[in-house]
Amino acid sequence: MTGSRRNKKPKGLRRLERWMVGLAMGIIAFVLEKAVMRSVKKGGGDVPVEPPTTITTKGTEAEFE
Repeated sequence: MTGSRRNKKPKGLRRLERWMVGLAMGIIAFVLEKAVMRSVKKGGGDVPVEPPTTITTKGTEAEFE
C-alpha cells in the first residue's frame, strides 16, 4: 500500500483552496486573539463570586438562606 496519490503535491484549484482556507483561519485567529486581549486589558469577565456555603447536619433537615 504505497498510495502514490497521497505523495503528490496538490495542484491547481486544490492548492488555491488550501491557501485560501489557511489565510481565512489565520485572519479568524488574529481577530479572536485581538478580542480576547482587548477584554483582558479592560478587565472584562470579572464576575463577583460569593464564597461557597458549607452546611453540616447530623441526620436532620438543613435550612439555609
